[in-house]
Amino acid sequence: MKKNAIIILLALAVMLAFSCKKQQTKEQLMQSQINISAKDILGNPEYLAISYGAYRENSRKIQPTIPEIKEDLKIMAAMGIKILRTYNVHFPHAKNILIAISELKKEDPNFEMYVMLGAWIEAKNAFSEATEKIRNQEGERYMPDIDEMIGNKIEIEKAIKLTKQYPDIVKVLAVGNEGMVHWATEYFVEPSIILKWVNHLQNLKNKAELPKQLWITSSDNFAAWGGGDLVYHKEDLVKLVKSVDYISMHTYAYHDTHYSPDYWINDTTEYDNDLQKIDAAMLRAKNYAISQYESVKSFIDSLGIDKPIHIGESGWATQSNGLYGKNGSRATDEYKAALYYKHLRDWTNKAGISCFYFEAFDENWKDAENPRGSENHFGLFTIDGKAKYALWDLVDKGVFEGLGRNGKPITKTYNGNIKELMKDVLVPNTKAEVINN
Repeated sequence: MKKNAIIILLALAVMLAFSCKKQQTKEQLMQSQINISAKDILGNPEYLAISYGAYRENSRKIQPTIPEIKEDLKIMAAMGIKILRTYNVHFPHAKNILIAISELKKEDPNFEMYVMLGAWIEAKNAFSEATEKIRNQEGERYMPDIDEMIGNKIEIEKAIKLTKQYPDIVKVLAVGNEGMVHWATEYFVEPSIILKWVNHLQNLKNKAELPKQLWITSSDNFAAWGGGDLVYHKEDLVKLVKSVDYISMHTYAYHDTHYSPDYWINDTTEYDNDLQKIDAAMLRAKNYAISQYESVKSFIDSLGIDKPIHIGESGWATQSNGLYGKNGSRATDEYKAALYYKHLRDWTNKAGISCFYFEAFDENWKDAENPRGSENHFGLFTIDGKAKYALWDLVDKGVFEGLGRNGKPITKTYNGNIKELMKDVLVPNTKAEVINN
C-alpha cells in the first residue's frame, strides 16, 4: 500500500512538473511575441501580410462572429500569412479579430499572427455635401473645422486601448486610410490632421504608454506620399514623413488600367497568341507598381530622410461590370489577378518589402447594390470559401486540408477547370486597336 502511494505521488509530481513546464513555455512564447517589433516582421518574407475583412454579408451591420474569424485565420495561416491589416476600430470587427487570434494562441502556443491596426480618420461631416472641397484664389484645398473631429479622437483612443490590451499581437498602428489623396473628396483630410494624431501616438510611445516595439504610420495612395503631383509636396507632408516609423503606400495598377491607361494599352509588340499579350500586360502592371514605389522612394530620398517603405495595399479584382470589364479596360479576370498576385509576392519578397495584399476574402458590402462591381471581388477567396486561380496550386498541395469557410471545405473556383476559367479571360486592347476603334 505504501509502495503504491509513493508511485502515485511520483506520478503526480511528474504531471505537475510537465504542466508547469508547459505553462512556462506558453509564457515564454507570449513574452517573445510581445518583444517582437514591427521592424522584425515588416519586410520579412517569412511573415507574409494581407488586408483582411471578415464580412460575409451585404452590410457591415451584420458583424462576423469570432468562430467565423477563427475559421479565416486558420485558412490564412495555412498559406503563410502572419500579418493582417484592419481598417477601423469603431465596429467590433477589429477587436474580435484580436480576440480570435488570442484564443487560437491559447489553443496552440505555436500559432503566430500579428496585426496592423487601422484607426479611421476623416473630415467633419464626411460623406455629406459639406465635404465638398473649396479652392481659394491660390488654388489651395482646405476644409474648415476638421481639426476637432470628435470621432477621430474616439477612434484613436479605442486603437490605443486595444494596442495596450494585445501588445503581443498589435505591432503597427495606422492613422487613416487613403484620406490625404485628393480624389478622396468625401472624406479628405489635410496631412496636418494625420500628423497631429501620429505625433500624439509617438509621444505616448516615448513616454512608454505604448510599446516601444510598436510602429506608427499612415496608409495612403502613392501620390499622397509625394510620389505623384508636386501639389502634394507640402511642409506638413514632410513633417509627417519624419514623424512616422515607416511609409505605408498604396499602388493600384488595376485601377489605372482605366484612369492612366497608357501603360496598359501602349504596346505595339507582335505576339504569337493572345496569352502572350496578356502575360506581357501583367508584367507591365508589375513594373507600373514598382515605378510608383520608386517614385515615393525618390521623393523621400530627396528630403534626405532614411525611412522604410512598405506597400499597405495593392490588388487586382476578378470581376467587373464597369470601368475595368469587357466594355472598359478589360483588365479583370482570375487569370490576370493570379499573375499580379504572384508578380507582387515575388518582387516584394525578394526586395524585403512587406505587401499587405488586398485582400484575403471577397466582401460584398462594399458595393452592395452592384453584386458584380469590382470592389466586391478583390479577394483571393470567394465569400463561400472557394480559392481563386491564384491559390489553386495550394489547394493541389493539400494546404487547406481540413479547413473550410461557412461549413464548406476549400475548393477551387470553376471546379478547377482551367479551360472554363480561360473562357472568361479578356485580352487587353492595344494602343493601335484603341486608335482604330
